[in-house]
Amino acid sequence: MTETQTSKKSGDDQGSIIVLMLALMIAIFAFQLNASMLSPALVTMQEQLHTSASAIALTQTIFFTAAALFALFLPRLADLIGRKKVLLGMLILTGIGCLISGLATNVGVLMIGRILQGAAGPIVPLCLIMLHVRVTEGKRYAKLMAILTSVNGGIAGVDALAGGWLVSHGGFRSVFLTMALTAILAVILVAIGTEESTAKQTPRMDWGGVVLLVIAMGALLTAANALQGSFGNIGLSNGTLALILFIIGIVCFIGFWQVEKRVSDPMVPIHYLKQRRTWGLLLTTLLAMTGVFAIMNGIIPALGQDKNFGLGLGADLVSFVTLTPYAVAGLVFGPISGVLAARFGFAKVLRAGLLATVLGFGLTIAGALKPSIWLLLLLSIFIGITYAGITNIMLNGLGIVLSPEDNPGYLPGLNAGMFNLGAGLSFIILYAVPSAIHTTVGGSTTGYVTGIVTGLVLVIIAFFTSFLIPDPKTTK
Repeated sequence: MTETQTSKKSGDDQGSIIVLMLALMIAIFAFQLNASMLSPALVTMQEQLHTSASAIALTQTIFFTAAALFALFLPRLADLIGRKKVLLGMLILTGIGCLISGLATNVGVLMIGRILQGAAGPIVPLCLIMLHVRVTEGKRYAKLMAILTSVNGGIAGVDALAGGWLVSHGGFRSVFLTMALTAILAVILVAIGTEESTAKQTPRMDWGGVVLLVIAMGALLTAANALQGSFGNIGLSNGTLALILFIIGIVCFIGFWQVEKRVSDPMVPIHYLKQRRTWGLLLTTLLAMTGVFAIMNGIIPALGQDKNFGLGLGADLVSFVTLTPYAVAGLVFGPISGVLAARFGFAKVLRAGLLATVLGFGLTIAGALKPSIWLLLLLSIFIGITYAGITNIMLNGLGIVLSPEDNPGYLPGLNAGMFNLGAGLSFIILYAVPSAIHTTVGGSTTGYVTGIVTGLVLVIIAFFTSFLIPDPKTTK
C-alpha cells in the first residue's frame, strides 16, 4: 500500500477486520439515521415546535446541503491530519448536533442542530477510504466495500419504521436521542476498532480552495432547492433567486480553478480535474442520480397514491409497496454486487447495473400506463437491485479505487457532492419536462410517463458516459 499508517497492527487477521467492519458500519448507521429516521417525525416536529411545514422542510434541506458541503473537504482534511481523528470529530459533532436538535424549543435552534448533524455527510466515503487502507487486496476490498455501501440507501426501511415507532411513543425528541446514542456508540467503536492513517504526502490544507469550492457547490445546491420552492417567500421569485445563486456558483468555481492553478499544494490539482477519472466519474454519477432519484422517491410513490391515474393507496401502504422494497433489495443485493465487482471489475458491473436500470424504467412506463400494486412492488424491487444494489455501490467504489495515491480524499468528496446535486436536480428536471409539454406529474398518465422517460434518457446517457471512466488499473 502506498499510504503511511501511523499505527499498524501485525497481519490482516480476520478478527481485526470484523472489528473494523463493525466500527465502520455503526459509523455509517450514525449518518444514515440522520438522513432517513426523521421522516415520520416531521409533522410532529411542526406541531410541537409551533412552526410551519415549510420551516420544518427547510431544516431538512439545510441538513442535506450541509452534508454535501462537509463531504467536499473533510475527506481531504482527513488525508492530511488523520482519518481516524477526523472521523471521530465528525461523529462527535454529529452527536452534539443531535442533542441540540432534540433539545430545541424553536425552529432556529433546530436548524443549528441540523447543520452540525450535516458533519456526518462524508462518513460513507471516509469509511470506504479507511477500509481501503486496511484491506489492500482488490477482490476482498470490493466485497467488504459493497457490504458497507449497501446500507447507504436506507437500512432496509427499518430506520424509517423505527422513527415512526419512536415518535408515537416518545415524540420527536426521542428520535434525536436515538441518533445521539448511535453516534456515541460509533465514537467508542471507531476509537477501539480502527487505525490512524494519512495520505502519503501531508502538506498544509488549501483552505482558500476549500472556501471557494464550498461556496460554489453551496450556491448550486441552494439554487436547485430554490427552484423546488424550498425557501418560501423571501422577496424574490424562485427563478430569480436560483439564477443569482447559479451565477455565484459559477463565478466561485472559476475562482476555485484559478486558485488551484497557483497554490503550491492545491486541494485538487488541476491536472486531476482534467483527467477522465475525475470528470468521467462525476458526470456519470450526476446523470445517474438525476435520472433515478425523483422516480424512486417521488414519481412511483405518487403514482401509487394517485386516486385518479394511479392506485389510490394510503401513504403507509405505498411506502411498504415502493420505498421499503427498494431499500431492502439494495441492502440484500449489495454484497452480491461486491462479489461481482471482485470478479469482473467495478466498471463492467456499473455498466450492467445502468443497463438493467434502463430496462427497469422501460417496464416502469408500462406500470404508469396500467398500474397495479404487484407491478409497482416488482419494479421497486428490481430497480432496488439494479440501482441501489449495483449502480450506486459501484459509483461509490470507483470514487475510492480511482483516487490517486497522493490525494485519495478529493474524488470521493467531489463524488458525494455529485450525488447530492443530482438528488436536487432530479426533482427539478423530471418534473419540469412534463410541465414543458403542458402536463404535470400527477396531473395525467402522460405526466407520469414523461417524467419516467426523462429519467430513462438520463440513465441511458449515464451508461454511455460510464465508458469515459478509465480502468482503475490505468487511471488515465
